Amino acid sequence: MDVFSLDWIGFVVTGLGTLFLIGEILVNMRGFFGLMGIAFITVYFAAYLETSSFIIMLIVYFIGLLLIIIDGKLVNDGTLATLGMACMLIAVAVTAPNLNAGLYAVIGVLVGGASSFFFLKVFKRRNMWTKITLMDKLTSEKGYNSMNNEYARLLYQEGETLNNLRPVGTIQVNNKYYSAISNGQWIPEKSKIKVVQVDGTRILVEKVNTRTEEKNTQ
Repeated sequence: MDVFSLDWIGFVVTGLGTLFLIGEILVNMRGFFGLMGIAFITVYFAAYLETSSFIIMLIVYFIGLLLIIIDGKLVNDGTLATLGMACMLIAVAVTAPNLNAGLYAVIGVLVGGASSFFFLKVFKRRNMWTKITLMDKLTSEKGYNSMNNEYARLLYQEGETLNNLRPVGTIQVNNKYYSAISNGQWIPEKSKIKVVQVDGTRILVEKVNTRTEEKNTQ
């Protein structure tokens, strides 16, 4: 009996493939997880498609993965990551031989992607995701006080946003770059901002009302 004639086998193969591929992005496994993920996903597409279609769907899947990497490395707002996940889901769904198998494959990608975050509890995380999650902490165990002096000096300083804060983004203050968050406010790129709160390495900013400042200076 051909194991790929079973509808649920797509759930297992796509789940494991996505688990290891997303895991390779999240944690530093020196390519080991990546190779395992590529192997599982390649087997899935090869089992159901002819050579030409196999290559196309494989490219679509890995374009989705690339978009997730670009989002984590450069953009940090989740938009490209969402599009990337959509590409991966479409690729496995279209490849499946029937509707039930397609649903199993889609669920496998979702479950595998979500489960990959458990690797963060075991292995060393990659630095590429610290901007979007703001998870860096300066603790006394690492030799820091609760508020680092450099960050403390940012309080009430003014600067400029380098990208859109939705609400997380990057700002420039005194010619240095910092990750910052707005108080639930969307602040466009190149806007003047003011640091209103600093908690460890968490920087809270507000948009400066330039019109009000102009009136005050007149």
